[in-house]
Amino acid sequence: MDWFAAGGPLIAVRGIHFAATAVVAGTLVFGTVVAKPASLSEQPVARMLRTQSLRVASIALAVALLSGAAWLSLQAASMSGLPLGEAMTSQVLSTVLNQTQFGVVTEMRSVLAIFLAACLAFDRLPMAVWLALAAALGLTASIAWTGHAASTPGELGNLHLAADALHLVAAASWVGGLLPLTLLLASVRRDAAASASLARDATRRFSTLGIVCVATLVVTGVVNAWILVGSFHALLVTEYGQVLAIKLGVFALMLAFAAVNRFALTPQLAAASGNQREALQKLARNSFVEIGLGFAIFALVGMLGTLHPALHLL
Repeated sequence: MDWFAAGGPLIAVRGIHFAATAVVAGTLVFGTVVAKPASLSEQPVARMLRTQSLRVASIALAVALLSGAAWLSLQAASMSGLPLGEAMTSQVLSTVLNQTQFGVVTEMRSVLAIFLAACLAFDRLPMAVWLALAAALGLTASIAWTGHAASTPGELGNLHLAADALHLVAAASWVGGLLPLTLLLASVRRDAAASASLARDATRRFSTLGIVCVATLVVTGVVNAWILVGSFHALLVTEYGQVLAIKLGVFALMLAFAAVNRFALTPQLAAASGNQREALQKLARNSFVEIGLGFAIFALVGMLGTLHPALHLL
């Protein structure tokens, strides 16, 4: 009961929704800027990656839609002050959807998700691929309007929203892209000698994408922390600050694994020592660990959204 009273279900649903949305966006970004350029000369691999990416994005979108509906239900119960069962009426849901910012944003994001599903269904059309990517990034960025950034007033609020939206897109592109990267590495391991160049090219391209994403995360994270935390003291003594500190620690651990992948394992794919298969195995393992750490960060973000910002408590 304590878990329910402390908002445990809302935290869990938010975390699942963030992770699923990130996987959709990250998978489509990966397919556009990593997989497609890296596999142009290997058509069978390109077809396999396309089918694989479509399946991953479709499943993740379904999870995002279901978790989004659960999030709306829990939010309606919280806003109305009613038990969940009693809040599931057309009157309460209509009020939340039409008379709150969260509800309006949820409606817009639902339309965007349905449009994205339609684009995925017609993915063989070149225009549909680009529209799907745009819709996925929009679906991710719009999460900013459901959190603390949407409550920050004035010009500072505009800066906060822009920083939060960019933060979300960068996180989705990096963490969400790790899943298709891991699947690619697992696929080419079956024929490491023939596919080592493909794996090396894809990993290097993803590393470049990761550097851009990490730089964006650092800059926008500093902006968000300045607005919501305000001081190193608040980072240490408030619940919001302590959860944020844990998130930063997990982020640092992710960076360590990414550095090992980029600077220690990727060069081994170009070596003629016959260690390509071992390097591929370690790359896939480290990427899988990164995925777990990334999902832990999404869970922490789900918790942060339910806490009062540290700056407001001092």
